[in-house]
Amino acid sequence: MPDQERVPGQGSGTSDDLPIDPDLPIDPDLGADRGRRAAPAVLAAVAAGGALGAPARYAVAEAVGVGAHGFPWATFWTNVSGSLVLGFVLVLVIHRFPPSSYLRPFVATGFLGAFTTFSTFVVEADLLVDHGRPGTAAAYVAASVVVGLVAVWAGIAGGRRLVGP
Repeated sequence: MPDQERVPGQGSGTSDDLPIDPDLPIDPDLGADRGRRAAPAVLAAVAAGGALGAPARYAVAEAVGVGAHGFPWATFWTNVSGSLVLGFVLVLVIHRFPPSSYLRPFVATGFLGAFTTFSTFVVEADLLVDHGRPGTAAAYVAASVVVGLVAVWAGIAGGRRLVGP
């Protein structure tokens, strides 16, 4: 965790050992031993991003629908495109914006957190198995993981090309 600090008491087995997000300010009233809490503005940025990401996911689901033999293409492409965008955007945000920016919580945690969906992915895989399609479920899970990792890698590579060395 190179971009994260550690609070005092490291190694003591207490909550003081938890990593700290450098985007979140320390509340001086709590003291350094209490760690950091999300500022209301950061929470508002996450909520605003989520309020836009969830309807965007719904729109993709409506546009793509379910494929032949019940393959959940809408969730597959939503998660893959979210992985691509997450890799790309995080490179840009980290290299172009100050750490105090609300852009990362808005886009990465809020919008893309609501746009992508692990819970629907798991439910759909379970339903495929329940409906006698374990091969399709296995292909869905494997393809989602592999293509998702390739997409995030491609997003990071594209972001690095844009920002330069």
